[in-house]
Amino acid sequence: MKIIDLLNREQLSLSFEVFPPKTETAFESVKEATEEIAKLKPAFMSVTYGAGGGTSKYTLDIAKNIKELYDVPTLAHLTCVSSIKETVREKIEQIKEAGITNVMALRGDIPAELMDADRSGWDYKYAIDLIHELKSANADFCIGGACYPEIHPESATQKDDIKRLKEKVDAGCDFLTTQMFFDNNLLYNFLYKIREAGITVPVIPGIMPITNANQVERAIKLSGSFMPQRFKSLVDKFGSSPAAMKQAGIAYATDQIIDLYANNITNVHVYSMNKPDIAAKIQSNLSDILGK
Repeated sequence: MKIIDLLNREQLSLSFEVFPPKTETAFESVKEATEEIAKLKPAFMSVTYGAGGGTSKYTLDIAKNIKELYDVPTLAHLTCVSSIKETVREKIEQIKEAGITNVMALRGDIPAELMDADRSGWDYKYAIDLIHELKSANADFCIGGACYPEIHPESATQKDDIKRLKEKVDAGCDFLTTQMFFDNNLLYNFLYKIREAGITVPVIPGIMPITNANQVERAIKLSGSFMPQRFKSLVDKFGSSPAAMKQAGIAYATDQIIDLYANNITNVHVYSMNKPDIAAKIQSNLSDILGK
């Protein structure tokens, strides 16, 4: 099933992101974790693409396994930065052969060793280049894209960021998924601005449950996310106790999701970090709201 069809139902739903193993030896444990999450029967599951494509084979293996064993719609991530056309086209063919119709088109992180390289000759510089490739390969793909409620780390201004986002949507993005955020007002302001700019595709909020105090610094480094005082107080109070921090982090994420639903957001995507117990607890907290 295409994700855009799920989104158009306007029914409250929850989905989860998982990531593939970095090595073959870790494959079975990751596969087991993703299967436990799939048993929750989320609206869909997205499977990330390793930096530089290093774990791209496992992305498809995990996505295909979830789809075939548990009948859960899957969204396979695909990145293009520093890749040549032949490599990307081969990956697209593999996605098609796996029967996966939902693709998350991402530029991907530029490897540190290529940060200062001349990129003028690269086949793909931005996600929009990958969207064009996907459209030419198979017009039937349902294509997702990323967006940033605060601002893309490489954008000069949010206005410029939204302009680029509009170009990406016009190129063929069917829906957008946000980077993590911890203050819902940032999302609501962002949605107002992009609707004013003519971006009308569905936007799925991405929520990251912070269940370990050490995750805070990493989350800020990855996304530059604003941490509201309410969240900082939570970490200060419970961060030294793993069990208490886990419970508080799940409660904070649940509260965010409930507020989103209450403000007419119908679909929320949870960055599960391959933690079935956290995914299950959040879904359980929302069971009556979701009708599960």
